[in-house]
Amino acid sequence: MQEDIRKACEVMRNGGIILYPTDTIWGIGCDATNEEAVKKIYKLKQRDDSKSMLVLLDNPVKLQYYVTDVPEIAWNLIELTDKPLTIIYEGARNLAAALIAADGTIGIRITGELFSRELCRQFRKPIVSTSANISGQPAPARFSQISREIIDGVDYVVKYRQKEQTDTKTSSIIRLARNGTIQIIRK
Repeated sequence: MQEDIRKACEVMRNGGIILYPTDTIWGIGCDATNEEAVKKIYKLKQRDDSKSMLVLLDNPVKLQYYVTDVPEIAWNLIELTDKPLTIIYEGARNLAAALIAADGTIGIRITGELFSRELCRQFRKPIVSTSANISGQPAPARFSQISREIIDGVDYVVKYRQKEQTDTKTSSIIRLARNGTIQIIRK
């Protein structure tokens, strides 16, 4: 696992993109502050750049650097959730412009899964996490379902957890307004 983390960090520091396991499904990732790397993911996924992608962080304390005003309820939601939760925040900042939605929002998930958490911790920046599929196609539930086009299109493929046969699920998604209003996007 440590060798995978070392290599993945090196690739992302050099502007590359990776294929890696997360707390939900396998993801395509890069340095979320690198505009050119983010554009590579949009191109690989054949995704319209008006559709924003989410980012992973390893620690909720880091939220304040990427969101101008974290609503108080966010801290409780992150602490109390028992499954992966992506929160869409208003006031995104310090991220590649292509990641930030037209309305200034960004989806951020605090990952608790061993590999992705340690990857974020050692990389020391947020990491893009978008499903490992061509836009419009089903998100693969495990590594063996990822298309050759995606595998060949990244700069590094993490070996850790490739052989797992357990189907994984996507995260819940909520939109959180500055005033604390919660909108459920996906349960």
